[in-house]
Amino acid sequence: MTVTNTTPTANDSHYDAVIIGAGFAGLYQLYMLRDRLGLNVHLFEKGHGVGGTWYWNKYPGAMSDTESPFYRYSFDEKLLADWEWQRKYIDQPDILAYLEETVRRFDLARDIELSTEVVGMAWSDHAGRWTVRTADGRTVTATYVVTALGLLSTTNWPAIPGLADFKGRLVHTAEYPADLDIKGKRVGIIGTGSTGCQFIVASAPMVDKLTVFQRSPQYSVPSGNGSVDDGEVEGYKAKWGEIWPQVRSSAVAFGFEESKVPAMSVSAEERERVFQQAWDRGNGFYYMFGTFSDIATDPEANEAAAAFIRKKIKEAVKDPKTAERLTPRTPYAKRPLCNHEYYEVYNRENVELVSIREGDTPIERITTRGVITTDGREHELDVLVLATGFDAVDGNYRKLDLRGREHINAHWNPAPTSYMGLMTAGFPNMFMVVGPNGPFVNIVAAIETQVEFITRLVQASETRGGVVEATQEAEDAWTETCKAIAGATLFAKEQSWIFGANIPGKQHSVLFYLGGLKNYRDCLEASVRKEWDGFVFPRQVAAVRSRAEAAQAESKAQEVEHIELSTARAA
Repeated sequence: MTVTNTTPTANDSHYDAVIIGAGFAGLYQLYMLRDRLGLNVHLFEKGHGVGGTWYWNKYPGAMSDTESPFYRYSFDEKLLADWEWQRKYIDQPDILAYLEETVRRFDLARDIELSTEVVGMAWSDHAGRWTVRTADGRTVTATYVVTALGLLSTTNWPAIPGLADFKGRLVHTAEYPADLDIKGKRVGIIGTGSTGCQFIVASAPMVDKLTVFQRSPQYSVPSGNGSVDDGEVEGYKAKWGEIWPQVRSSAVAFGFEESKVPAMSVSAEERERVFQQAWDRGNGFYYMFGTFSDIATDPEANEAAAAFIRKKIKEAVKDPKTAERLTPRTPYAKRPLCNHEYYEVYNRENVELVSIREGDTPIERITTRGVITTDGREHELDVLVLATGFDAVDGNYRKLDLRGREHINAHWNPAPTSYMGLMTAGFPNMFMVVGPNGPFVNIVAAIETQVEFITRLVQASETRGGVVEATQEAEDAWTETCKAIAGATLFAKEQSWIFGANIPGKQHSVLFYLGGLKNYRDCLEASVRKEWDGFVFPRQVAAVRSRAEAAQAESKAQEVEHIELSTARAA
């Protein structure tokens, strides 16, 4: 699909709203503000096509780890009824095609400008609007700005000595080139997070030699991926009316009922049975949240879940030394991963695992021919793939010249904060979709929740003077809430990207609300019930104050007139 690039003319220099980013969030926000509220909206996208993450991430094996029925929009009944899927999980090409069809169906392309990167924004209290600046030097103004930048968009290029010297093909999975053919090549990959594991599984059968440079061994459960059963898609479609309320009222919004049973409340035999059932079913979030209620919070329950996976690693991997290197000894408390036969990949003769953690053989430097580790060995490569992740959540904001009443980097010093992941104090009329301390759940369900709330908030603002902002008090309270919830989990005990630990020098901080989608939605509704608690409408306040002052002045004038009249009569 081709989206016709549109360029603002002199008559288009001001918009009711500008949206940045054409992924799931930006496209839905464009539809809601334009078609539901009737605003004049323009969307900027730096890529040459729509899709956001799914436009850029084209590496072998790229797919969602949310099961297919739940990795989609729920807002339109016809789109739900028409769109099909063939496998338990949706691969990148199919997700991209789905988003392109969404653009076509709702005629979104006419308000999307591709190949245009926003590099700066500045707010004017006097004008009550944002000035948005693009990389090609143009500026437009907008009453409202919605940043749909994505959680995982700012690429993390590691500072490894000699990286620029490599004469083979050097690529990052987040910017994977469409023309790269790795068949029959000697390929090295640095990084074994979610993306790295997907790439490893998909590329191993294709390449001549795959060398995996692993710093941290991962807990991974089977995905259960495969073709859907006969009638399965139709069965889901017949139950959409039941499915979506359940998704929205659940914790992680992955389409299953989370367990309410503590792990230690049952026998060891029952725990084994439940873990095996989850292993056979597949999906990382189901294994962590569908088996028992306290795996993420109780150390003993967590260890039981981790021990089961360790046992499976030992059973799956033939070489004991390789199995030992693949076995994590830390708590099972990072974003839960799932892959098809991840550990079994290391039984292949063309796959080698190199442990680069301290105490083993860390990378010393990159050479023109490959990677040298501290044991003096040079691993010769044709292609070096970096699966080193992202400067998650706030990275895309910090690289902008983003100025509200202060620069974003000053306001977010030392760590990013927000009110409910939606707004940050001192930045009026700027809304963030999945901003810092938004919900850590199925991302599409989180996006729909936030876009719909932002739309309601814009509508409220339009009737209250056209300016809305979060209060600092609300932002501070939300930050403390997120810290308290995270501190009650085992996630906070681990070095993970969800706390910024993957970026050298980055402040370790809470970046997500870990209280679940239902509780998050309840917080949003509580704000509405309490007359938009945590938000203020400065122009409405100013108008009320102005009317009060006018009334007071009029009353005082009448009083003076009355005194003067009484004095005249007495005379």
